[in-house]
Amino acid sequence: MGRRGLGLCLPSFFVIGPPRTGSSWLHEVLQSHAVLPTVSKETRFFDTHFDRGFKWYSSHFRRRKDGQPIGEIAPTYFVSADARQRISNLPSPARVICIFRNPVERIVSLYRLKSAYGFIPWSFEEALIKDPELLESSRYSTHLRAWQRALGQERVMPALFDDLQRRPQSFVDAVADFVGIARFKLSESQATRVHASDAMTKPRSYFRTHSAMMFADWLKARRLNALVTLFKHSPLLKHVLGGGRSFDEPSRDTWLQLHEYFRPEVEALEVLLGRDLSSWKELDECQLSTTHGYESGHDMLEAVVGRTDASRIVY
Repeated sequence: MGRRGLGLCLPSFFVIGPPRTGSSWLHEVLQSHAVLPTVSKETRFFDTHFDRGFKWYSSHFRRRKDGQPIGEIAPTYFVSADARQRISNLPSPARVICIFRNPVERIVSLYRLKSAYGFIPWSFEEALIKDPELLESSRYSTHLRAWQRALGQERVMPALFDDLQRRPQSFVDAVADFVGIARFKLSESQATRVHASDAMTKPRSYFRTHSAMMFADWLKARRLNALVTLFKHSPLLKHVLGGGRSFDEPSRDTWLQLHEYFRPEVEALEVLLGRDLSSWKELDECQLSTTHGYESGHDMLEAVVGRTDASRIVY
C-alpha cells in the first residue's frame, strides 16, 4: 500500500496526534504490522525537514514485506499547516488518524513531557504564554475540519483517547480497518499499558537536559539515530533525564480557566463526532479540591485563557 508516485515508497497512512494522545503506545503495537520509520519514531519531515527531500525521508523506512502498509506516527503534524498541505499534495492522498483527549489533561501532560525533556524552562502558566503549541494543539475541531477539507472527510478518522483507554482492542481494530492492516490481538501487556506523564519529574539541570536534547535532534536530522539509541540505553541517561523535583498540580483557578477556554472547541467537536464529551467540560473531584499548585502568573494566564474567541471555532 505504499505509493511510488515520486519513484519512492511513501506512507499510505499517518497518525498525526496531537501529542500525548497515545501515539507512542500505538507505535509499539503497530510496528509489527506496518512499516514505520526505523530507529527514530518521528522523522518531522513534513513539518520541519521537508527541505531534505523525499529520498532522505524514504530512507527511514525498511523494505516492505507481505504487503504491509507504510505509515508514520507523527503527532506534531496535527497543527502544522505546512504538513497538512504537503501530505494532501502527495501523489495519492494518505489516510490520516487524529486522536483526541481531554484538552486540559493533555496540555498538562504535554507540559510535563516538554519540561522533563528540557524543551521548556518555564512554569506551567508561563508556558501557556510562551509556548503556542500547548494551547494551539488542543484546538481540536478547528484543525480536524482543516484536515478534512484538505484530504476529504472519508480519509480522516477522528478517534478518542478515552476509547483507547477503555477498549484498547476495539480501538486498534478500528485503526487497522481504516489503514488496511489485518486485525490482530493485543497482548495482555499491550492492552493494559499506555504511556503516562505522572511519574515524570523536572530535570536536575535544565541546561544539561536541553543541550542533550538539541544534540539528539541534530544527530537524528543527520540519520545518526544509532548513536541516540545507544545513549538512551546507557547509564549516562540518568544524568540527563529526571532527578529534579516533582511537578505540582495546577491550581483550581487554572483548571477552571482552561476548561472554560476550551469549552467552545469541545462543543464543536461533539457536533463533528456525534459524541457526548461532557466529562471534558467539567472538573473532577481531584481538580476541584486543588487549592494550591502553580502559584504565580494568574494575571498572565487570564490574559490568554480568560476569554475564548468563538469566531475561531469552525462548526
